[in-house]
Amino acid sequence: MIRLHHVAKLYEVGPVALPALTDISFSVGKGEFAVLSGPSGAGKTTLLRLLYRDERPSEGDIEVAGFDVVTLRRAQVPLLRRSVGIVFQDAKLLAGRTVFENVAFVLRVLGAPRGEITPRAFQALKAVGLSARAQAYPAQLSQGEAQRASLARAIVKAPALLLADEPTGNLDEDMAAEILELIKDIWTRGTTVLLATHQAGLAAGLKRRTLTLRDGRISKDEG
Repeated sequence: MIRLHHVAKLYEVGPVALPALTDISFSVGKGEFAVLSGPSGAGKTTLLRLLYRDERPSEGDIEVAGFDVVTLRRAQVPLLRRSVGIVFQDAKLLAGRTVFENVAFVLRVLGAPRGEITPRAFQALKAVGLSARAQAYPAQLSQGEAQRASLARAIVKAPALLLADEPTGNLDEDMAAEILELIKDIWTRGTTVLLATHQAGLAAGLKRRTLTLRDGRISKDEG
């Protein structure tokens, strides 16, 4: 599902090229739940952005969901992203749309048949326990509810892969536990999951294979 081979990412700052990622190689198999652990600034978000082709690597090869991400033409990027659901630390909901409209918007962009949009959107909201808040606006949601809405938006297109970038970073302990249980449930239904977190205790508690990223390098692969 995911394969990186000697991947590096450099950012040019004036005359200097600063390494964000250095010689990253690992794979995540189809149906696997893996954790990317490391302190803030270690390069986790940069790595995830490479996976959904928000950025290109400076060196190396990347394959995601059968796509060669490095050579992928711009016009093909939406095809890759149809296979990938993304959840951010900040839910990034559209403020002027209801929860239902935020979720349904994804299907409209993908060109789903009109008759499928409403039932699929409500099915996704039901899966994350948010059906009762379908007509609420993002400003009316708690942080936990907003993250549930973000999850619903990510899974409504039935992605093969879910990338979760610090999905519990803004939540208290109880809310974080609820979001993690939802992600586990999504995984048990067959979706491959790569979850990034700076919370070492959270990573250990998940008891999943863990890739530890420090200073732009994978320093440990456990599990």
